[in-house]
Amino acid sequence: MEKLRIDKYLWAIRIFKTRTQAAAACDGGKVKSNGAPVKASRHIITGEQLEIKTPARKWVIQVTGLLDHRVQYQEAVQYYADITPEEDLQYNKRQAASFYTGKRQSKIGRPTKKQRRDLDNLNL
Repeated sequence: MEKLRIDKYLWAIRIFKTRTQAAAACDGGKVKSNGAPVKASRHIITGEQLEIKTPARKWVIQVTGLLDHRVQYQEAVQYYADITPEEDLQYNKRQAASFYTGKRQSKIGRPTKKQRRDLDNLNL
């Protein structure tokens, strides 16, 4: 295989969960090849450098092989080299740690009767 659509490649190496999300990221300017934004239909080649911005993190990868179908994560990581700068990785960790959704933690359950009384006494 000599050429492959960029949206299909990003889906196959598991950067995006669906191919539609990969195409939308390309069309939205979130994917750059050698510094220039790319369309989803553009073909990529081995050795090309891609900059990808996802909601979770920023990626800088080097294409080491072409993969046209989705495989397990352990196999997919062999088709790219993650060359993301260290400062971008540190920024993503700080940003994720400070993000609070406001939801209760899972598997804690409802408060007991005693805990409810204590909460009601605090609100007086």
